[in-house]
Amino acid sequence: MTNSICRKKSRVSDYILKVLIYISASLSILLLACIVGFVFFKGIGSVNLAFLTTEPSTIKGTFGIAGNIVNTLYIIGLTLLIATPIGVGSAIYLNEYAKPGRFVRMIEFTTETLAGIPSIIFGLFGMVFFGTTLGFKYSILTGALTLTIMVLPLITRNTQEALKTVPDTYRSGALGMGATKWYLIRTILLPSAMPGIITGVILAVGRIVGESAALLFTAGSGYLLPKTAAGALNKIFESGGTLTIQLYLSMSKAKYDQAFGIAFVLLTIVLLINILTKYLAKKFDVNLKA
Repeated sequence: MTNSICRKKSRVSDYILKVLIYISASLSILLLACIVGFVFFKGIGSVNLAFLTTEPSTIKGTFGIAGNIVNTLYIIGLTLLIATPIGVGSAIYLNEYAKPGRFVRMIEFTTETLAGIPSIIFGLFGMVFFGTTLGFKYSILTGALTLTIMVLPLITRNTQEALKTVPDTYRSGALGMGATKWYLIRTILLPSAMPGIITGVILAVGRIVGESAALLFTAGSGYLLPKTAAGALNKIFESGGTLTIQLYLSMSKAKYDQAFGIAFVLLTIVLLINILTKYLAKKFDVNLKA
């Protein structure tokens, strides 16, 4: 008992380290509060119903971001529709089917490298390949396909790590009872790993919402709302600037009130995404339900 950690006396260095940790945490919180507070203070005055529900009009002399909000929703929905099945499926293959070895290590290394490539390079690749070679030009579809490549590593790695947290006893128990591999994955592994998968998907949404460089070369800067149902369906083949693109354009034209208004909306969306992440992670956590 003389060597028990309970009887150890605290050293001065322990107190100093603890104080430094608290100072670091406080500075992080203070920095976030200053950024959010400054943007909210500068931008909230520009945000009203007309700002959120109208299009820019030179004739009427009005400015609104309704078209940019719709374009952002199109980009998010289309990107997740493509990236989520591929990312989750890739993680299932790597974690449950592929035998550990050089091939798996190469895929994981490639995925990690892909996650570190600057977004501007993705934009150049998307413009040349999807826009020019495949003929999609400047369109929401080109932007979504480009962002799919960008967020795939995020979804894949988060899903893979979530699957690794599921105890091996679940696998051996289900297989011992005669369950097939796919039945085990569908009914046991995926529900158990769902909080981590959802976290990865919503983090991908956060990156999509905040992306600008890649979309500037691929999705364009169109801001018009679709007027008909057919127009809504064909919207993915048209140019569509997201909120971040419009923020960049407003700043480049020195229209700072508009820029801070858009920044206010973007920060609100990001905060809502973080709150939604925590809520869904708790809701789908089977351990908490048990």
